[in-house]
Amino acid sequence: MATKAKFDRDLVVQKATDLYWQKGFNGTSMRNLQDVIDMRPGSIYAAFGSKEGLYKEALVHYAGLSATALNNSLKEAGSPLTGLALFTRKVVVDTQQGAPNGMCMLQKSVAELTDEQPELLAFAQQLLQQAEARFTELLKQSQLEGELSEDKDPKQLARYLQVQILGLRNYARVNRQTLSQQELTQLVDAIFTQPPFK
Repeated sequence: MATKAKFDRDLVVQKATDLYWQKGFNGTSMRNLQDVIDMRPGSIYAAFGSKEGLYKEALVHYAGLSATALNNSLKEAGSPLTGLALFTRKVVVDTQQGAPNGMCMLQKSVAELTDEQPELLAFAQQLLQQAEARFTELLKQSQLEGELSEDKDPKQLARYLQVQILGLRNYARVNRQTLSQQELTQLVDAIFTQPPFK
């Protein structure tokens, strides 16, 4: 008779995601993981293969949360460009209050990981590239729907948007004591009301 897993994998990955997001990969010890996800090292290795294996699942979980947030913004806004603008406001402004560090976990991973963890570094970079590719698709769609001028390059705009999101999240984190939510929202809105979008 097969033994059933005695833990909720999704819940464990969610808790690990929050921990890794807060402390980073190198800053998270096996003891930290044990305390937060309530699993012994042997069980962690049996379920995820390694600390790195659990980190990869955490990155996938984080990317999935971002994708869901984007899809929800698109539904709420009703069009690709306004959906991207709404998503940007949510991930830049709202995460300053609710997310660990207010910083993108993928960005933090790329900044933290070194050549000693090439597989994890490449994996985090790949997930960021996938997000940028999704932005490109939506910007192409916004051109088809007449929201965005046809003379704009969707790929270049997607890259620009990715840079703005990552930069503003970090900027807001650095200036959290002096930057108001209104000022941050204005910075986000300016992305879509000024060149190169306009």
